[in-house]
Amino acid sequence: LATGASAFTAPSQSTAVRPGTNLYENFGFDFAEDQVENTPQIILGEANYKKWLNSVDPDNMLNRQYAVLTRVRELGLLEKTAELGILSKLEKNGLTLEKAEALLPKLEELGLLSLVANNQQLLINGVAPLAVEGAPLLLPVVAGALDIGPAAFFLAAAGAGGLDAYLFASGAEVPFLGLSAGAVAGLLLIPLTAVSAGVGVALGSLKN
Repeated sequence: LATGASAFTAPSQSTAVRPGTNLYENFGFDFAEDQVENTPQIILGEANYKKWLNSVDPDNMLNRQYAVLTRVRELGLLEKTAELGILSKLEKNGLTLEKAEALLPKLEELGLLSLVANNQQLLINGVAPLAVEGAPLLLPVVAGALDIGPAAFFLAAAGAGGLDAYLFASGAEVPFLGLSAGAVAGLLLIPLTAVSAGVGVALGSLKN
């Protein structure tokens, strides 16, 4: 215990001076406003602001969470998944329950499970609405792709990536906004390309 405690004791002979690590919302500029002076203490900082907002309006958008389970039940996603036979098609492609369980330690080694745990609010309010609300349209597509196998997902990745590359090469712009169509569409097409290619690779490795 004495040895362990000594690890947390500052060396008595050290004369090194650590630089200050204080962070300021004005970035240290003299001409910028001082948040501490100009902001009421009750809403100073993100945590205080959220707490105050809850006291004013408990149903506010900032603290509201997307009702994942409720929407899954309302949209009948479990029934549609069973009707389309997605689970049996996954098994035909090599993804059995045993293999799915074996993947969990690997995902933890890669830090993916910790990443999900540390970003629950973002995933629930950002990713989940897109996935759940779009599921009625996506499930039949996924079922059809699973019938074909990994090649379908590689084709989808090539199509999405190729479309985004074409938009960049052609210099197309979003009407009325003047923004690059490749950059705007890339917010959807690039993740779609990565996910599709990843699923194709995963299914291919399961079959091997």
